Amino acid sequence: MLCLLLSAFAGPGAAQTKDGDRKGDCRIGIYQLRDGSDVDIGLTDGDHLRWRRKDGTTGVLTETSNGQWMSTLGWTTRSDGKHVSFSECTTGQIVFDGVPGQRIALDVTDTVFQGAGVRLAGRLVMPKGKGRVPIVVLVHGSEDFSARDFYALQRQLPTEGIGVFVYDKRGTGASSGRYSQSYLLLADDAIAAMHEAKRLAGDRAGRVGYQGGSQAGWVVPLAAKIEPVDFVIVGFGLAVSPLEEDREAIALDMTRQGYGADVMAKAMKIADATANIMRSDFREGYDQLAALRAQYASEPWYKHLHGDFSFYLLDNPEAVVREKGPALLAHVPADYDPMPVLRNLDTPQLWILGEDDTEAPSAETARLLCGLIGQGRPITLVMFPHADHGIYEYETGADGMRLSTRNPDGYFAMMRDFIRNGQLGNHYGGSTIIKNNKSS
Repeated sequence: MLCLLLSAFAGPGAAQTKDGDRKGDCRIGIYQLRDGSDVDIGLTDGDHLRWRRKDGTTGVLTETSNGQWMSTLGWTTRSDGKHVSFSECTTGQIVFDGVPGQRIALDVTDTVFQGAGVRLAGRLVMPKGKGRVPIVVLVHGSEDFSARDFYALQRQLPTEGIGVFVYDKRGTGASSGRYSQSYLLLADDAIAAMHEAKRLAGDRAGRVGYQGGSQAGWVVPLAAKIEPVDFVIVGFGLAVSPLEEDREAIALDMTRQGYGADVMAKAMKIADATANIMRSDFREGYDQLAALRAQYASEPWYKHLHGDFSFYLLDNPEAVVREKGPALLAHVPADYDPMPVLRNLDTPQLWILGEDDTEAPSAETARLLCGLIGQGRPITLVMFPHADHGIYEYETGADGMRLSTRNPDGYFAMMRDFIRNGQLGNHYGGSTIIKNNKSS
């Protein structure tokens, strides 16, 4: 999760870490197609747009010289054969893969509200009408881009009769303040966002809760414990500390390459050294890490060691890490243990994990959550096979690198159902659902 900030590439988990060149493009919106389905058109990197459907399929649109748009599959650069065209902005029409459609009208209210010592930019998006609807507040992961610009759920969920409040994390987008990864501070901001969502929704607000991914897995349970809500949804989050996340990621690096206990012991020495630097707020521990780097850099396994943040400390000079590390990982509570909150949280929770998550390995979190379910805590755990961070399915290239293709079918539907009434059906794609009587 921390490496969303540290990575030099913008993958699907990191989403888009800068404003797209098409910010404010009139084509952005969600469209009802003539066949009864819908498609969302949103921002992505550069001079492109991204389409998403509720079955999890997605692609990048590139405009051609004749005004048509060509699509490539997921986050690959391979054509998926889809063609898209748009009408003039005032009519709000689309032809998606041969099927005409019309933009769906939603009630949108932009706002500025007071967070914990900062002013935050937010937006409430509601389905048309006057009836009561559930409201979900979308909470950031560790990314540093504008949620209001890039989160597609702000349009997809309202077409399912759900209100959405989306806001820019402090120090991102149009929000003030300095970027921070202090979970308590971010939880306070999330609570402020919930207050603003309910204020704007007024009498239309029904059940209310949070949805968040990655780092938000530490933030939203804490916010719900401080001030109760009706539900919590965590995607690809963790029930272990940030330092344990890095150790688990390094262990998975070695296991995936087929190395045994001897190499694992060496890799854990590096994990210990990078953890010491983190604990010191990037002030101490560099000599120990330099010695280990000199000792192991020539061994075959070393090039495969990545972890969640260790790679950054290994790949950059000490001077760079000392200067930039404190800002990149500002106020991260490296040893934060989320289990005391989870053991004592009475809010119904839906946890959605990818079995193949390499960035935030899910096995230990799944084990801990299953233990809490066995103790009667109101938790539903869903595991998607062949899904990496972000709950993205993937293909593996000849170089061994994963390229994300889509979210699995059922991922959106289970979040929608849980927001509506806290209930899940029996089947959502190929997922495995683990729950107790209190969360069924």
